[in-house]
Amino acid sequence: MKHQLDFEKPITELQNKLDELRAHPEKHSLGISFEEEIQIIEKKLEETRRQVFLNLSAWQRVQLARHPRRPYTLDYIQKAFTHFEELHGDRLYAEDRAMVGGFARLGEHRVMVIGTQKGRDTKENILRNFGSAHPEGYRKALRLMRLANKFGLPIITLIDTAGAYPGVAAEERHIAEAIAVNLREMTLLEVPIITAVIGEGGSGGALGIGVADRVLILENAYYSVISPEGCAAILWKDRANAAKAAAALRITANDLLELKLVDEIVPEPLGGAHTNGAATAANLKTCLLKNLEAVLAMPIPERLKMRYAKFRTHGHFTEQAADAGGMKSVKDAEPVAA
Repeated sequence: MKHQLDFEKPITELQNKLDELRAHPEKHSLGISFEEEIQIIEKKLEETRRQVFLNLSAWQRVQLARHPRRPYTLDYIQKAFTHFEELHGDRLYAEDRAMVGGFARLGEHRVMVIGTQKGRDTKENILRNFGSAHPEGYRKALRLMRLANKFGLPIITLIDTAGAYPGVAAEERHIAEAIAVNLREMTLLEVPIITAVIGEGGSGGALGIGVADRVLILENAYYSVISPEGCAAILWKDRANAAKAAAALRITANDLLELKLVDEIVPEPLGGAHTNGAATAANLKTCLLKNLEAVLAMPIPERLKMRYAKFRTHGHFTEQAADAGGMKSVKDAEPVAA
């Protein structure tokens, strides 16, 4: 198995044994029925796979979200959308290949689809800047969103980025301002906006195209203000504590749904999206269509009001404070703007 993750080793060993047995049954029979032995291993393989993937830790889900064979934005556009016509450039500085977008059809709906795109190999990753967009990428995304708003087209955004590019060039061209403008403008666009986190959802780089009426997340994706490694480096002074940080951050799909930071989890095949990209794309398409049609049915003023309220509630929390007698009381804290 290529790109094997640590927790996949028991599955890989059984799969290799099964493949070898099927290829050379005469060497392994030893008086035992060949078919019977295969059935035993197949059953054990299925049980092991279920046991592993139904009990994943937060860090293991982060590893799956980063899996190099996981489908990327253009893969989902190819499988879940039709009639895609890519548009280029921000009309201000340059074309950013880490951010892709254009006209497409989702079922019977004409839409504008936008997303962050990673590369499969070194050459493509350099072209795509490892999925981390520069300011011109976010300004291109905003240009396409405004175009969609002008023609009344719903907007679909697909998030898969470790974060916006943090380099000097991005700072020189005002990356923070570009993302901030997107947050403000996406709040005001009158057309429906549906977002799906399909892999990594890192920091402002994700939120820069993530202000939406409905936020979906794939089962093994994550959405966080900081990477587990970055959190570990700050809190524990050691990136080796990334697994501990991932659990503490509560960045997995189930945690995010419980915290009401996402609206729906899109199921993945057992083993992750990379094991069956077509099935994952079909699940994503179904969820996108369902949520898009629900949002389209809402009056525009109500939709805008709910979109604003949705993101204003992010950051609302309760805390326990000890009083003079040592008893703890709970008080609410107001939402804090990002």
